[in-house]
Amino acid sequence: MSTTADLVLALKQELKAARLTYADLAQRLGMAESSVKRMLARGDMSLSRVDAVCRALKLDFAELARRVADAQPLLKELTQEQERAVVADKKLLLVAICVLSQWTLEQITGSYRLGEAECIKYLVQLDRIGIIELRPLNRYRLKLAKAFRWRPHGPVMTYFREHAVLDYFAGGFDGAGEGVLLVHGSVSRSIAPSFVDRMQRLAQDFAQQHQADQKLAEKDREGYTLVLAMRSWEFEAFARLRR
Repeated sequence: MSTTADLVLALKQELKAARLTYADLAQRLGMAESSVKRMLARGDMSLSRVDAVCRALKLDFAELARRVADAQPLLKELTQEQERAVVADKKLLLVAICVLSQWTLEQITGSYRLGEAECIKYLVQLDRIGIIELRPLNRYRLKLAKAFRWRPHGPVMTYFREHAVLDYFAGGFDGAGEGVLLVHGSVSRSIAPSFVDRMQRLAQDFAQQHQADQKLAEKDREGYTLVLAMRSWEFEAFARLRR
C-alpha cells in the first residue's frame, strides 16, 4: 500500500504541476499558509486531510493513490518472513502461485475448490504480506518484478523441494508440448551468468504468453509448468567415482 508520505509527495508534485502556491492551497483549505507549509513538510497528515487537499486541487483521491502505488518499485524477492507466511497455509500458497500467473478471482474459484469468500480472504492476506495490492471488485496489482524469484534457500523453495520436485519429474515429459533436457558441459565461469540471463528471458516470454493467451477460450488453453535451472553440479553417484 502507498504510505502517507508517498501521497504527500505526490500532492506536492500536483501542486507544482498546477502552478499553485502554498498560499493558493491555504486559501482553498481555509487554513493559514504557514500551517499548510508545515503540514506538507512533515508528510504525516491524516488520510482525511490528504482527501481534503485532493478535493482542493480537484484530484480524485483513489486515482492519486493508484498512481502512487503503481510508481512503487516492484519486489524481486520476498523476505524470509513473507515467504514463511505464504507457505504456512497450502491454500494461501495455491492462491499465491495463481496470482503470480495473473489469474482472476473467477479463474481461481472456477478451477479449485475455493469459495469466493475464502479466496478473497486469501487475496487480502497476500495484500497484507505485500505480494499484491488488492483493488476494488477484487482485482489486484501484482507487486512483484518480472525478474522475481523465490529465495533459493527460503521457505517456499524448501517446500517445493520436499513436496513437489519428485512429483514433477515423475512425469514422462512425452506429451504434446512437453520435454525435458539435461545437458552437462564445462564452460567458462565468466560466460555462465549469460545463460542464466537467457533463462530469465525465456521465463519472461512464457509469462507474457500466458498473459496474451488469457483472451482465448479455456478449451484452447492448457496448464503448463516451466522449470528452468542451472547450477554447478555432478550426480553424487558419479562424483564418488572421481579419481
